[in-house]
Order: sequence, then C-alpha cells, then structure tokens
Amino acid sequence: MTAPVRVAVLGCGAIGSLYAAHLARVPGVEVWAVDPWEEHIAAIERSGLRVTGAADFVAPVRAVTDASLLPDCDFGIVATKALHTLAAVRAARDALRDAAVVSVQNGLGNEEAVAEVVQRVIRGSIVTAGAITAPGTVSYDAPGDSWFGPFEPSPAPTDEIETLASLLTRGGLRTHAVADARGPQWTKVVFNAATSAPAALTGLSVGQVCTHPELRAQVDALIAEALAVCAVAGIELIRDPHHAVDEAIGEAYWHRPSMLQDVAARRLTEVDVLNGGIALEGARLGVATPLHDAMVALVHGLESSWTTTSAAH
Repeated sequence: MTAPVRVAVLGCGAIGSLYAAHLARVPGVEVWAVDPWEEHIAAIERSGLRVTGAADFVAPVRAVTDASLLPDCDFGIVATKALHTLAAVRAARDALRDAAVVSVQNGLGNEEAVAEVVQRVIRGSIVTAGAITAPGTVSYDAPGDSWFGPFEPSPAPTDEIETLASLLTRGGLRTHAVADARGPQWTKVVFNAATSAPAALTGLSVGQVCTHPELRAQVDALIAEALAVCAVAGIELIRDPHHAVDEAIGEAYWHRPSMLQDVAARRLTEVDVLNGGIALEGARLGVATPLHDAMVALVHGLESSWTTTSAAH
C-alpha cells in the first residue's frame, strides 16, 4: 500500500481551513491541522471540517491543538497570522524536518521566518476569501487562485512545488506553480496595504474607503509608492492594483479587511508585514515610502491607545 501524502496546516482560521478541507478530499492525502482554538479543533476532529458557500462538503481532517502531536509530514502550509509565524513553525519543527513548507499568509517577511526553521521554503499567495462561521465550519466566500514559487534564498525544489500545487488544484483550489511568485504576492500586498490600513483607521469598509474622494486619493498614493518599490526591485505585478480597487468596489463593497477586524477586536494587526513590509523593502532599495511609514505609525498608535486607555482607568 502506498503511504499517504501528509500535509500539516499550521493555523486553522478561514484560509487554513479552506486549504485543509480541499486537500483532505484528494485521494491519498492525509491532512493534519493544528490551531490553539480548542472548540474549533474538537469539532473538526469529531465531525470533519465542513465547507459552505461556494462549495459544500465535509472533509476528514485530523486536528490537534499541540503541534508536537503532528506526525512526520511531506508538506507544511503556514496560515497563521504573521505575528505567530516563527512560533508556529518552531512548534512543528519535528513534523516538518523533511517537509517543503509554504506560507500563504498576508504580507511580506513570512518566508524569511519559515526559513529560520526549515530548509525548503515555498513563496505563496492566495486571493481566496472565507470566514469561520462556527466551530468546525468555514464559509468559502470568494473563489480565487493561488500561486506557489520558490523562496529564492532557501527554495523548495520545483517538483515539490508542482506536486503541492497539483494536489490543491485536484482538491478544488486552483493553484499555479510558477518560477517567480513575487509578482502574485506583491499584487496582493499592494492592494491590501493600500486599502486595509485606511479601513482600519476609519472603521469603513473597503468599498467605503475607495469611494470616499479624500480617502481614495490616499489609496492611489499608497499604490503609487508601492509601485515605485516594485519597479526598482524588478517585480512585475500580475494585475493593475487600481483595477483591483475598482473591482472591490463592485464586488466587495462591504468587505471588512482583517486589519479592520483586528482593530475592532483590539488585537495587534499585521500592519508591519503589509505597509511595513513595503516600507522595509523601499528602505533597502533607497525608495522613499512616507505614506506607508505614516500608516504604520498611525496603526501602531491606535494599538498602543488600547493599553494606554486601559491603564488610565
């Protein structure tokens, strides 16, 4: 009997759950998900992982809250918040020692963190949208492609990248194995950084931000700064971010980006890997990014106000 292909999914939020569920319905693939949310993990382990919305099925996913319980895996998918990347991969170090590992997280710099622990790293990007609607259930809200390519300083072999991409495609999440995944990754980062921080700072949805004349001017200016960084870095985006903004107005007007959701819940945001990631690359290349610097400072100030306000009372 052929041994199953084992995949560990670190982080079982919406994106991690969608990856886990779609992979788990491919014959010969065994998926293990790890997440600290005990109720969610217990529901998955008890009844499987249910997908609703754009697809409707239940997948057999093994689920644990302790990464030390993971078996040896062929592949790893990191889908945690960027703040938890290094801790999550370190916790799963034993299971991933012979694995090729892909980051499908928001922002920039996650692959560098993964590469501190494992040797074969895949740069990933995804535009699929979803939400956890109940323990053990994920809503598949907006289908979208994924792109996987080698993380240049510590790359996974091409055949491993193609294998994982093929498995996901067979499971229902179309995934492209490409020679350079920076273009897809930066396409998403540029859009998210230009829209998420203004939404988080104002409490407005993406559509509201992008149709407010003064805010739209800031969105366009943030895009222009990021494009200047891409031009010097030699990164070719796979679509015009201005078109993505216009599309979001029509198709996702009331969407509340994760940074806004984090602010509403008074959680630390991912601004450092979005606007901060663009600013860091700009600084490395000698490209000024004052607007992205300002977004980072303002969001950090908002985050600090929660503890300052609590201490004052």
